[in-house]
Amino acid sequence: MKKVFVSLEYPGEAVGRLAEKYEVVVFREERLPTRRELLEGAAGSSAVISTVADSIDREFIDLLPDLKIVSNCGVGYENVDVAYATEKGVMVTNTPDVLTETTADLAWALIFAVARRVVEADTYVRSGKFKTWHPSLLMGRNVHGKTLGVFGMGRIGSAVARRASGFGMKVLYHNRRRNEVSEKETGAEYAEFPRLLEESDFLVIASPLNDGTRGRFGAEEFRKMKRSSIIVNVGRGPIIKEAELAAALEEGVIWGAGLDVYEKEPEVDPGLLHLPNTVLLPHIGSAARETREDMIDMAVTSVELALDGKTPEHIVNPEVLERPK
Repeated sequence: MKKVFVSLEYPGEAVGRLAEKYEVVVFREERLPTRRELLEGAAGSSAVISTVADSIDREFIDLLPDLKIVSNCGVGYENVDVAYATEKGVMVTNTPDVLTETTADLAWALIFAVARRVVEADTYVRSGKFKTWHPSLLMGRNVHGKTLGVFGMGRIGSAVARRASGFGMKVLYHNRRRNEVSEKETGAEYAEFPRLLEESDFLVIASPLNDGTRGRFGAEEFRKMKRSSIIVNVGRGPIIKEAELAAALEEGVIWGAGLDVYEKEPEVDPGLLHLPNTVLLPHIGSAARETREDMIDMAVTSVELALDGKTPEHIVNPEVLERPK
């Protein structure tokens, strides 16, 4: 019987479908598996359902001679050595689209939480400090009528931009190439990177991680932004140089930040932890029950198709089909 390893336990019944046909091993701890646990758990597997936190590298792939598919439960797949998987005849799939709207919702939650100081205000009330109303109490920033900048106008960036129309916002975006479809849909205007920095009141990072985006936001970029600006990251943590962001926030170079992802996740730069003008979330961009159930269902479907000798819909290395293992 073929073995399927699932590196974390997900809500819903989708994984149960696999157990009807295969030996299924699920890592059920409420934490990420260690490297050793990942390798030992996956040993002998024909299929692996991984997360973006699992390093599916050469060592991992070489230890699994029967591996047919790595089904990454997430839209990103930079944790997988796709080139080597292709060389070894292993299909790699992801779960696009399904988490787009949910992640865009969270980006807006961060925008409002930082701009209107929601977390600070909640703490203020719970700590018993709310004794009277005052016109200067916890003043934040308006969102409506401002300029929203989007760095990375893919599915999630476009979904973030769509929501801006309800707040009467001007939308600028920067991408490797113009997204004319999104421009027509959202009314967004393409901007060169320096203009995006200079004019955005709220700058949302929704870009994948690659050589061009790694470390793209640092001290130099923050100095070009408005002192009243807020930066939000729902893309990938290493796009921001975290220590430089902490310094910019502490020195008042920019006004605030909302982060769902981190440069060395799950570590957070200590300089951010004491700052009241930040909202820090534990990578919950897709953490809605409906979305997580849809994600694992899509990942399971890819495994079912691959182990049945068929081609999964969301294969990121289709060239592997020309190079059987």
